[in-house]
Amino acid sequence: MYRGVRNRKQLLAGLWLVLAAAALPAAAHETGSDEPRASLSAEASSEIGQDTVEITLAADLSGASQPEVAEALNQRLDSVMKQAKGHQGIEARSGSYRIWPTNDRDGKIAEWRGQAEIVLESRDFPAVSKLAASLGDRMPIAGLAFSISHERRAAEEQKLLGQAVEAFKARAQALTQALGFAGYRLRTIDLGGQGAMPPAPMPRMMSAMAADKVAAPVEGGRERISVSVQGTIVLLPK
Repeated sequence: MYRGVRNRKQLLAGLWLVLAAAALPAAAHETGSDEPRASLSAEASSEIGQDTVEITLAADLSGASQPEVAEALNQRLDSVMKQAKGHQGIEARSGSYRIWPTNDRDGKIAEWRGQAEIVLESRDFPAVSKLAASLGDRMPIAGLAFSISHERRAAEEQKLLGQAVEAFKARAQALTQALGFAGYRLRTIDLGGQGAMPPAPMPRMMSAMAADKVAAPVEGGRERISVSVQGTIVLLPK
């Protein structure tokens, strides 16, 4: 999240520089609240392919006691993590981990259950799919989500920023001319955008294929990214 915030601040700083250079020189002080103003907005958007996948592997175990389940679960995690690490272009990290009791009809503890996850993240879809399949006998695939990498998103937003600025300037100039004013100056400006999408659901067939150590086909979709510019202009009389 912090990368996204930092990129957004950088884009906003660049937006101020571009619009400040394009606008007419601002007055040294406000002329009053009765000066004519207009609120405008413009947007630029595009759809790009998702280049990053996260595959979640999960282990579910049960036993008679909490220590028994914890030990078995830790051994499973250690074994899978050792095999998952060290692959170029694939990041392996721990996911959720929990152990809980289940009760019988009398309210007494019948057994203990444990679940743990390992997340594989990569831009190399075939390689990470093959690795996930090789680990499926111990930790089958439990989730799959696609996204756009921070670097690619920042580059696309930078390109869209220029397009949105040009659209805002064109709209401001058209309004100024239509109303018969000599020009305009910026009063307020704001930058917005969107693009986050919920994780893609995983087909059930992928878990079965992974259990047989068959690499399941992994293919991301497309995601819409947009950058919007909203602002208020002061209309300057002739």
